[in-house]
Amino acid sequence: MALTEIPHVSENDLMAECIDYCLAAAQACEWCADECLGDSEMEECARLCRDVADMTTLHARFMARNSNYSQQLATACADACEDCAEECERHDAEHCQVCAEVLRDCAETCREMAS
Repeated sequence: MALTEIPHVSENDLMAECIDYCLAAAQACEWCADECLGDSEMEECARLCRDVADMTTLHARFMARNSNYSQQLATACADACEDCAEECERHDAEHCQVCAEVLRDCAETCREMAS
């Protein structure tokens, strides 16, 4: 079933966009965390990326099921994305820069979902 077939998602452009950004953020964070493995200077980046990957996929799942807790999770997800983006922006690696950019977009849509 495509997202466009889920009534509460297809009727809410912001929710559909937020799900897309959350899933993109999870992918970017998994890539970034994997690239950071083995570099002691990148441990915090990898740790934050792993947390955000879990949070964003959880938030996407909560939105898909129209959970009553989605709004609260959106706030936590936005905070985590912003913290992780700040960490990623400290590093010159391409994976960190790409991740930070995706995280900024995700944080923005999560904030909109929380309001």
